[in-house]
Amino acid sequence: FHGTYGINIEPAWDISTGSGVVVAVLDTGVAYEDYVQNPAKRYYLAPDLANTHFIPGYDFVNGDAHPNDDDSHGTHVAGTIAQSTNNGIGVAGVAYDCSIMPVKVLGPRGGTLDQLVDGIYFATDWGADVISMSLGFPPGYYPGVALDDALDYAYDNGVTIVAAAGNDETGTVSYPAAYEKCIAVGAITEEGTLASYSNYGNDIDVVAPGSRILQNTFDPNTQDTSDFGFWYFRGTSMATPHVSGIAALLIASAEANGETLTPYE
Repeated sequence: FHGTYGINIEPAWDISTGSGVVVAVLDTGVAYEDYVQNPAKRYYLAPDLANTHFIPGYDFVNGDAHPNDDDSHGTHVAGTIAQSTNNGIGVAGVAYDCSIMPVKVLGPRGGTLDQLVDGIYFATDWGADVISMSLGFPPGYYPGVALDDALDYAYDNGVTIVAAAGNDETGTVSYPAAYEKCIAVGAITEEGTLASYSNYGNDIDVVAPGSRILQNTFDPNTQDTSDFGFWYFRGTSMATPHVSGIAALLIASAEANGETLTPYE
């Protein structure tokens, strides 16, 4: 987060660290627990999420209450938002005192519209203040009214929705980011220029660092859920949680002053 084109987060921590805010990460799950699914499949808590606060989520891919990551992507995203901080290892989370609600709507081969819609309703009904979606449909594809209705439901219930613009190098932003009630996030490089992979255009609301973002997750090449390290990922998926974390800081700061921010604000 350092450098001229970072997000200058350290001074913000003097005001807020995100305490009391719930951020739902709709993704491939998060490495948030030690859990034996069966003798052949075990999941582990990421070392640099050991002091991060989690609240119960749900796995809409497998239909159970253990939204563990089997891809490494969701863990990386969650780390940017709330990686354990001041623990002597790894890197820092933007809003490291917020609570993460892991909601698994993607597997290693993607997910379905129904899973995404169900995840949005679940996160809203179970207390999310922010929904972070580092995912999207192909540019130009409109998923339909069911997704619009779910996003309306979240927005009307006071949830701030943040979504990745997509990595297709096109001027068409992907859904759900393209929906007017989402904050659509594009990516910039370490030099402050629009990343070559990032979608762009009038539907972009903000850009954030998306290139060479380091976080603690398991090996994305082997997908061995016990083999943790610090990996550089890039994409609008990595830019999105920076914005989700900042939203958590703003919400927490307002609440500490007895105020309530609307998603529009």
